[in-house]
Amino acid sequence: MGIFDRLAALLKSNINDLISKAENPEKMLDQIVVDMQNQLGRAKQQVAAAIADEKRLKDQFEAEYKQSQDWENKAMLAVKEGRDDLAKQALVRQAEHYEHAVTLEGTWQSHVLETEKLKNSLRDLNDKIQEAKRKKNLLLARQRRAQAQQKISETMSSMSEKSAFEAFARMEEKIATNERMLQASTEIEEEFTGDRLAGDFKRLEKQAGSANADQQLLALKQKMGLLGPGGSTPSKRIGAGEEVVNADIEDKKK
Repeated sequence: MGIFDRLAALLKSNINDLISKAENPEKMLDQIVVDMQNQLGRAKQQVAAAIADEKRLKDQFEAEYKQSQDWENKAMLAVKEGRDDLAKQALVRQAEHYEHAVTLEGTWQSHVLETEKLKNSLRDLNDKIQEAKRKKNLLLARQRRAQAQQKISETMSSMSEKSAFEAFARMEEKIATNERMLQASTEIEEEFTGDRLAGDFKRLEKQAGSANADQQLLALKQKMGLLGPGGSTPSKRIGAGEEVVNADIEDKKK
């Protein structure tokens, strides 16, 4: 299992554990993001160690190639000095370093490919964490909306019960009763402690206003032809002949 496979498994395990114990979604999401950041930090350290190994391998095989070249130069020097025995020994050393250098270079090339894969995986992990941070705010907004909807539903459910509306009606009746009691108290206060003379004049003013209204009504009826001269009601006519009946009524009275 690779580095990032182990990290993914560990992260998934931690997230599942948080979800199973979650009570506060906001705290849970914050903790998940924190865990992701911590895993990212550990992944960066492991990738950095892999890069360091790559550089060390490169330094080692380059050093071996240099050693190989140095022994070859020594062999050439021994040949010039007529020391073939030393030249042979130098060539043996040169071959050993060269062989070791080739092996290290092959290992380094493989390590370079693996390190590049790790770098790409690290970039992907970082991108996913950044995306998770962006989604966190959206998820929290959805959670708050769901909670608000739940509160509204609970409120509507409780208001649908008769007890709530009955309590409201009782309170309305109580307020109306208080208003009537206050009005009655005010009237009693005016009746027994107020100025009786002023009250009498107010009643006279109301009566005068009523008489004036009667006069206006009579004037309107006269204007409409509903009253005869002097304010008497005009004669009623009956049938097609429309005979006058007022005279007969007067004769009967006499």
